[in-house]
Amino acid sequence: MESGALAVRWTSIALVVVVVASFMAFPPPPTHGASLPPGGTFVDDDGSVHEGFIEAIAEQGITMGCNPPTNDRFCPDRTLTRSEMAAFIDRARGLPATGEDFFIDDDGSIFEPAINRLAAAGVTRGCNPPANNQFCPGRTITRREMAAFLVRTYGYVADGGGNLFSDDDGSIFESDIDRLAAAGVTRGCNPPGNDRFCPNRSVTRAEMASFMGRAEGLAPITPDPRPLPLPGNPDGNAPVPAAAAAEDVSTPDTVIGNGTPQSCTSAAVVAAVAGGGIITFDCGQDPVTIEMTATAKIVNNTGPVTVIDGGAKVTLSGRGERRILYMNTCDQAQVWTTSHCQNQDHPRLTVQNLSFVDGNAKGEAHEGGGAIFVRGGRFKVVNSTFFNNVCDDTGPDVGGAAVRVLSQHDGLPVHVTHSTFGGAPGYGNVCSNGGGVSSIGVSWTIINSLFSHNLAIGNGANPAQSGTPGGGSGGAIYNDGNTMRLTVRGTLIEDNHANEGGGAIFYVSNNRTGSVVIEDSVLRRNPSDGFETAGFPGMFVLASGPPSVSGSTIE
Repeated sequence: MESGALAVRWTSIALVVVVVASFMAFPPPPTHGASLPPGGTFVDDDGSVHEGFIEAIAEQGITMGCNPPTNDRFCPDRTLTRSEMAAFIDRARGLPATGEDFFIDDDGSIFEPAINRLAAAGVTRGCNPPANNQFCPGRTITRREMAAFLVRTYGYVADGGGNLFSDDDGSIFESDIDRLAAAGVTRGCNPPGNDRFCPNRSVTRAEMASFMGRAEGLAPITPDPRPLPLPGNPDGNAPVPAAAAAEDVSTPDTVIGNGTPQSCTSAAVVAAVAGGGIITFDCGQDPVTIEMTATAKIVNNTGPVTVIDGGAKVTLSGRGERRILYMNTCDQAQVWTTSHCQNQDHPRLTVQNLSFVDGNAKGEAHEGGGAIFVRGGRFKVVNSTFFNNVCDDTGPDVGGAAVRVLSQHDGLPVHVTHSTFGGAPGYGNVCSNGGGVSSIGVSWTIINSLFSHNLAIGNGANPAQSGTPGGGSGGAIYNDGNTMRLTVRGTLIEDNHANEGGGAIFYVSNNRTGSVVIEDSVLRRNPSDGFETAGFPGMFVLASGPPSVSGSTIE
């Protein structure tokens, strides 16, 4: 246990910090990170309220990232260990070297020198009183322990009158917590009231960045936004058949919006999609993101053609809360129009010139399809992008973080043309299987498209191994069924990952009548942690024969 009574022995720390504490009640304004790459140093903190301080402490060398040697990730939501806390403080303060070895449980740790320097400076005394010969380096640090560490490090004295929070009364750390708050380093844990500190809650790495940034008197650094990946494979030049091309939207049936961003609402999208026909947008000259507060659903007796065209300016966001678009010819709630719902030629849905972001199908009865779920009719994707969509984390057959398709009329293929799934670090789609797309019994023709940084994160494969929840196959593409054909032309599939099989492609034709064709494409750096087909890195294929490959690189 960390006691709040230990005085700082390294007096120069306290002298430095009196200055810091005197102005930290008024945090310095953010600075603009013009020298940073777009999106900043790390790919996994975009949009975090802590990103400014993460950048600030990175600029000072207080943090280096969480995935050496690349270190392009910060792991903002991961809880902080006591050893990591020691490293942050040691780098920030430049603590003097010591020849003493204070603890018996950090031998060999890369953090051992920093831990010893903290002990020599009086910042820590150990975690197992009264012996205090252990540091517990791998244990998560709590907010109250963090308060004690920072108060000792920076020498804060003023307590703002004490008793600043209602949930630390009687704690031996209460005085440290009050001093930290009086110095402006913490504001509480329940905004906007902030009358609680949550002393027993673990500290995340992102929270620690803000604590350290304020303690050091740093101004948060705001990087320029990371540009969204563009649709399609820039090197893809495979011919596009008419069936896979964009639809004519020159005479729309419905135009969403009246020329302003404010007129382009979730309700307007939901109503337009329910009405079917040709749908376009008029949201003004600039790109617009429409935050979907409900899932847009195709009604099966409208149309029979529905085309949704965003004009390369519209993003539909599920806000991390819901699926964005839904079509199901077998869902009676959406009108059952035939007696053979799984094999009918309508509705015929095309999405084109659109972006789908932050869709979430976790827990949906119709599994998979974080952005789009389709069953029956016909479906096509043209010139569109899919970023950060998710579906269930585990399950042997659930999949399609971006798109899930369960059947198509007469076995005709889903066409995907000049579209991007992921496309850059921090933008990938994630599901148990099929980080990009997933289907059962469906053929696909994928042309001049890009799949990258998508993840299949389930474990136990399909069928699920004993004692596992199943899943983890098809980092980019997951196809299961019988007589079906996967055709990939002019497409780049790279840097996807599967916990089990097929980091790029998982394809199983159960009766071995299906086929896989790869033409003029590149598949590279798609690790499969479990299994692959020999000679085809990143692929697991059970079909009528081996994949047919021409003009392509698979490595």
